[in-house]
Amino acid sequence: MVVEETQMPASGSPIRSTRTLPEILSQPAAWLASQREAASAACFPSALQSLHDASELLFVGCGSSFYLAEAAASAWTLLAGKKGRALPASELLLFPDLCALDSPGLKAVIISRSGRTSEAIRAADFLKNRRKMETIGITCCSSSELAAICHATVALPSADETSMVMTRSFTSMLLALLRLACPPPSGGLLTDAFASASAAVGSRIQPLSERAESFVLQHDFADYVYLAQGPFFPIGREAALKMTEMSCSYAQAYHTLEFRHGPKSIVSPETCITFLLSETGLEAETEVLLEMKHLGGVIVAICNRASRSVRHAADFLFELEAGVPEIALLAPFLVLPQLLAFHTGLKKGFNPDEPKHLSRVVILD
Repeated sequence: MVVEETQMPASGSPIRSTRTLPEILSQPAAWLASQREAASAACFPSALQSLHDASELLFVGCGSSFYLAEAAASAWTLLAGKKGRALPASELLLFPDLCALDSPGLKAVIISRSGRTSEAIRAADFLKNRRKMETIGITCCSSSELAAICHATVALPSADETSMVMTRSFTSMLLALLRLACPPPSGGLLTDAFASASAAVGSRIQPLSERAESFVLQHDFADYVYLAQGPFFPIGREAALKMTEMSCSYAQAYHTLEFRHGPKSIVSPETCITFLLSETGLEAETEVLLEMKHLGGVIVAICNRASRSVRHAADFLFELEAGVPEIALLAPFLVLPQLLAFHTGLKKGFNPDEPKHLSRVVILD
């Protein structure tokens, strides 16, 4: 299944030749396509049943896929009432005795865009063959080493990318993992919520990119900070990584209220602070936003619906205005950070398609 790419900027634009931007802009279509792929996969019913039979779930990944694992673990706890936790694959391989792998009924979900990442493959092999644990793979490549190792693998080829940096693959695999957390009939309701969120983002994404480019051109920042709570915190971590990867900028993520406990000392007019505002913690998170604005920070606010105070304080506001459950906001909230990272990289003279020192797949000898 091919995801239609969104119209690129006019000829002569310096961003016309990139691969990363159209992949970011294609996300609303990719979300719908990958949902159809996941639901029609032959192994989807058995994977769904297997995961819901588990007493506890371990989500494993590397890099962006580890932050995806963290988000999935939080979401599964909220949606399925199932204990979930996340680990980098390297922890399983280097310090397995610290990973509490003897819990009865523990099953593992291994996440890898390519299905070829060495640490993820080794972790899947270790869990399946050494620890005799049932493993489910999530990837964008159906014919991969991960698929060959895991007991079952849900593949989303339409979400794959040609660029190095994970954008639509991250958000699409996240939505697939959320869908797996909800068996019928709640799964159908969540699918409808994803469609609504996709429509809300799709109607805004092109002008949002243009606004992001204008914002980047008007500012120079020394520090990038991403603040979020609950299931949005791993999204904040992934947002910070996008800024680091695509623009070679140092970026950090904190739990929103934790930022008051020391880190706020860096706030200045050269600090870009992005708030991923939950609905559950909106009042407390808004207090921090207003405090950081008072300290001189430049505020980017991402929310479903903005209060008057957030609207007044934000230097850049992305308001989704979608009538969906809070958990369906996780993927949409990542779109603006991806766009800001992309345009910041271009401004600094980097090619976001080929970040410094990075490769698309990490394969170890």
